[in-house]
Amino acid sequence: MQNPITLALIAITVGVSWWALRDRGWMDRLILWPPAVSRHRQYDRLLTYGFVHADFMHLLFNMITLYFFGGFVEQLITELTGQRWVYLAFYLSALLVSILPSYLKNHRNPNYLSLGASGAVSAVLFAFILIQPWQLIFVFFIPVPAVVFAVVYIGYSIWMDRRGGDRINHSAHLAGAGFGVLFMLAMEPRVLGYFLSQLMQPSFG
Repeated sequence: MQNPITLALIAITVGVSWWALRDRGWMDRLILWPPAVSRHRQYDRLLTYGFVHADFMHLLFNMITLYFFGGFVEQLITELTGQRWVYLAFYLSALLVSILPSYLKNHRNPNYLSLGASGAVSAVLFAFILIQPWQLIFVFFIPVPAVVFAVVYIGYSIWMDRRGGDRINHSAHLAGAGFGVLFMLAMEPRVLGYFLSQLMQPSFG
């Protein structure tokens, strides 16, 4: 098994999400609800929120994205560090970092809820884009170069985060994407030079 952590994360997320969708009590305990963190010290919610999803389509989209890009990033991080657990630390820390802006903004808001792995998946996706900027990504079956997708994704997320109203945590997407880039650069600074050299040599595939 070449990508055991990615596959394990997908299996655990699918299992926990499926159970939480069937059992409201589980959902209520795992979802990010700020008062539970600030008043009841349930700090685990800053991670567990990423293992539950609003519905099966939400879950499917995140897990398909993680499947297609997580394996590559897992292999890359393992090759660069010699330790497979670093990829697990990367994913879990991405869950934490991506939700912190939303939590800090809403820590006094008892009506705020957040769930889903999108922030961590964004971190994985942008780590992939750093290495394969011209790789074609299929967005609604339309092939788009990864770096072009990244620019549109960031612009759209900033716009929707300011606009609001669609119940999607665009702030987590942005924070996750930024964390994915910064983590890779901190782990291996030469990645920046590699990205810039690849950027100057378009090769669609």
